[in-house]
Amino acid sequence: MATNIDITEANVYVGTYAKYNNGSIFGKWLKLSDYADRGEFYEACAELHSDEEDPEYMFQDYENIPKGLIGESWISENIFEVLEALNNLDENTLEAFLIWCDNDHKDLSRSDASELLEDFENDYVGQYDSDEDFARELIDQREDLSDFAKQYFDYASYANDLFCGSYWSEDGHVFYN
Repeated sequence: MATNIDITEANVYVGTYAKYNNGSIFGKWLKLSDYADRGEFYEACAELHSDEEDPEYMFQDYENIPKGLIGESWISENIFEVLEALNNLDENTLEAFLIWCDNDHKDLSRSDASELLEDFENDYVGQYDSDEDFARELIDQREDLSDFAKQYFDYASYANDLFCGSYWSEDGHVFYN
């Protein structure tokens, strides 16, 4: 699940259900970085669709927004907080964070961004070329095994045992269970 999400380019295409139901997909792409918070974003939506008395916004498409922060008819209350926190991560760490959220079923829309990042940092071990490379690193760190013993060590079996219990991985990123 390699990610190409660029948080600074988070965009939402905002239409309304009334227009859609009347055969129109009129709307506009709004760049979230142009708004300080969710309230300001909704003010822009209201201005865009000022021809409707009480518009029901329809987020018909979006780009560079992690799943769990937006749906067709809703946008998370903490989307700006989460996007700001994610913007401070480097590309590799962001990729690992999104994998972790997807696999650990973290609810981005309801979680405090700083708590999410703290939990992630506690669970994330690092990136490796393979599960066996991770197992090899763990064994290499052990001082109670001689180099002679390490040369005969079954790293593949050890990796299999590690990832059946204490760890999980995806796209080379390793996490504690």
